[in-house]
Amino acid sequence: MKEFDNTEMPTKYEPSNVESGRYRWWVENDFFKASRDDSKQAYSVVIPPPNVTGKLHLGHAWDTTLQDIITRIKRMQGFDTLYLPGMDHAGIATQAKVEAKLKEQGVSRHELGRAKFLEKAWEWKEEYAGFIREQWEKLGLGLDYSRERFTLDEGLSDAVKKVFVSLYEKGLIYRGEYIINWDPVAKTALSDIEVIHKEIEGHFYHLKYPLADGSGFLEIATTRPETIPGDTAVAVHPKDERYQHLIGKTILLPIMDREIPIVADDYVDREFGSGAVKITPAHDPNDFEVGNRHDLPRIIVMNEDATMNENAGKYQGMDRFEARKAIIEDFKELGLFIKQEPHLHSVGHSERTDAVVEPYLSLQWFVKMQPLAKAALDIQTSEETKVNFVPSRFEKTYATWMENIHDWCVSRQLWWGHRIPAWYHNETGEVYVSETPPENEAEWTQDEDVLDTWFSSALWPFSTMGWPDEDAPDFKRYFPNSALVTGYDIIYFWVSRMIFQSVEFTGERPFKDTLIHGLVRDAEGRKMSKSLGNGVDPIEVIDKYGADSLRYTLSTGTAPGQDLKFSFEKVEATWNFINKIWNASRFALINMDGLKYEEIDLSHVTEVSDKWILTRLNETIQTVTALSEKYEFGEVGRTLYNFIWDEFCDWYIEIAKISLYGEDEQSKQTTRSVLAYVLDQTMRLLHPFMPFVTEEIWQNLPHEGKSITVAKWPVVREEQMQGEAALAMKTLVEIIRAVRNIRSEVNTPLSKPVAIQIKPKDEAYKRIIEENLSYIERFCNPESLEISFDIEPSNTTMTAVITGAEIFLPLEGLIDISEEIERLTKELDKWNKEVARVQGKLSNERFVSKAPEKVVQEERAKEKDYLEKKASVEERIRALKNA
Repeated sequence: MKEFDNTEMPTKYEPSNVESGRYRWWVENDFFKASRDDSKQAYSVVIPPPNVTGKLHLGHAWDTTLQDIITRIKRMQGFDTLYLPGMDHAGIATQAKVEAKLKEQGVSRHELGRAKFLEKAWEWKEEYAGFIREQWEKLGLGLDYSRERFTLDEGLSDAVKKVFVSLYEKGLIYRGEYIINWDPVAKTALSDIEVIHKEIEGHFYHLKYPLADGSGFLEIATTRPETIPGDTAVAVHPKDERYQHLIGKTILLPIMDREIPIVADDYVDREFGSGAVKITPAHDPNDFEVGNRHDLPRIIVMNEDATMNENAGKYQGMDRFEARKAIIEDFKELGLFIKQEPHLHSVGHSERTDAVVEPYLSLQWFVKMQPLAKAALDIQTSEETKVNFVPSRFEKTYATWMENIHDWCVSRQLWWGHRIPAWYHNETGEVYVSETPPENEAEWTQDEDVLDTWFSSALWPFSTMGWPDEDAPDFKRYFPNSALVTGYDIIYFWVSRMIFQSVEFTGERPFKDTLIHGLVRDAEGRKMSKSLGNGVDPIEVIDKYGADSLRYTLSTGTAPGQDLKFSFEKVEATWNFINKIWNASRFALINMDGLKYEEIDLSHVTEVSDKWILTRLNETIQTVTALSEKYEFGEVGRTLYNFIWDEFCDWYIEIAKISLYGEDEQSKQTTRSVLAYVLDQTMRLLHPFMPFVTEEIWQNLPHEGKSITVAKWPVVREEQMQGEAALAMKTLVEIIRAVRNIRSEVNTPLSKPVAIQIKPKDEAYKRIIEENLSYIERFCNPESLEISFDIEPSNTTMTAVITGAEIFLPLEGLIDISEEIERLTKELDKWNKEVARVQGKLSNERFVSKAPEKVVQEERAKEKDYLEKKASVEERIRALKNA
């Protein structure tokens, strides 16, 4: 990779040129490689492993950019920083993709067999892992590829087997027949959180169930008539007086001609419908529990693909929804149909295939969650052991889920994944659970199922570090992780599971902090989806605007925990910001006259503008560092933008031209030093957000070290903090801006000299103005300049009120008194609003008691300033009205 040394930068910022080849150079030079250097404090972040199923989307780009920002800052701050890459095998999703590809070739996985199918799945993984790495490169992620992991690699497989066997031996994993969520398209079980509930317009069907003795019938209502062949009872409430005499009698189940009992159970809601409920233990979780209490048979009436099976009688072979229609028609023919009513109800759909989920009786493996959840909640009671959620409100989301958690169905009827380490004896049926196969393996058959993808993902923070070898160097060095960055949509799926597995197997939290962000939405706030056609490919954005523009837009566009509204206008605004930085850097470099790093000298700084920009630089360093520690990257972005665009580019560079184009060589050299130093420090602050362009500019600047990626993070230098200079420059900027605004309002160009009068508030401000007249003369072009406490403006004077002074421009013949009053009235309205806002804050006891004292004092100072400005404007309006 070519390095630059004070060469002239291209006139135009071209992202493709700036970014091309730079990432390879970073990686080849091991700038991102964690060192296990004990002299440094360790800091670690593991990437939430993307699924090897396709391209990364904007959500991934946002998520990983935030991680990269955090780790780049820590690396520059001198931490031994590990940002660990990896990918997830994504069982259901990947198998579905591979099967779809095979189907296009006219082949099914069953025709191939398990071993050949898995070969195809691994080929898929290698292909798409390459795509993902290319996208990581495009985004500029500072990943340590020497430690890259995959959820199906050998080390992680060892961890999965150890965890499964350990939980089984503790009685926390068991195998049992339960109602599970069944995906009839993928033909596999799903956990509760892999089911998406959608409001569907269906029907309530009211039907007659005849009493077996012919004495009448019971009315039942159901939304799922297709399960009627599996009914094994009708239940009523034990205290429902309407049905007391029927408890213990039987119903003749229509269409099946089978007698089923009437049972009494507290589950029944007497007030809902008729108060009589059909019970289908094999196809409803609540009915399953009722069936257990009354020892009812469980009749499965569907096949795995949701067609009706032999237990469904004449409906065998029908799709479940065809059977629904047929059964209702048969009830009508039998005269047992009462009515059907429209009914909006919540229907579960598979997250992966969008198929309507079928509650299904099945023999599955489950994790007993209550003891694991309790231990995971217990660590949250201590600051030393807890996971810190950012924002903190998401801790409640996590806790509520864990407090109400159900046992976790972890077996999946797939081939792609961690095969369950359980074997069944071919003759006796004995179950053998172990990390290694049994002796005489030929006499045993391994469980065909694999584990839920989230089972291995839950171990990610420590399995990637070499666990279960507790002496593994990376495990000892980098676990627990320092931070996790993820979206609020997978707190249940992933965050909660990582916490309880980590507590169970390492005795510690998996990470100290978890930064929770929202979803990326379009400019109108809509969720991005294929159906709306509003999705955005991050690579296309990068190809047009560059990775730095996309990264900065995503990372600074919102507050922690909030959704982000994405628009190309925002990316373009960032691109313009980078152009501003580029052009300012070019100006500085062109005027540095070959300045070397060792020649940078700030010991001769005397100009107020130099003192001011150094003070503002240090204040920016202080603010950016503090905000970054709190993950407030939106505020970091605002702070950097204001400093770079408004103060450095628009003011300091303009002022620097005075000395750079002057004759004083010492002054020139000092200005060059200040420019070089401020640009260097600013590029370091910006680097985590815009890694490519900051490296390019930094390589052109006089610098020490090989790359900005490992340059030291800026620290506050107290000797450069000069409050008086900052106040003086703030006053001068306000004066210059006020004069220019007045000139603009009356169309008086800067080239035309005008009389300027300044009335200071006190001696301190008078001294500031008098000591820095050269700035006012250079940027305001006064014909005459009067500074006095005794100025009385005439009726033909334009007025501006700033902190510390009033500005008057006598513009006889150019001012309309009524227009001036109107202008000042608008300004008065502005100050009234500012006073109301700040007084509202200060009257809020919660703000005053909880905000840092410095912040409260700043607000009190604003209140005083705004009241003074308000009073001055009111006085000027009165004077004009009385003229």
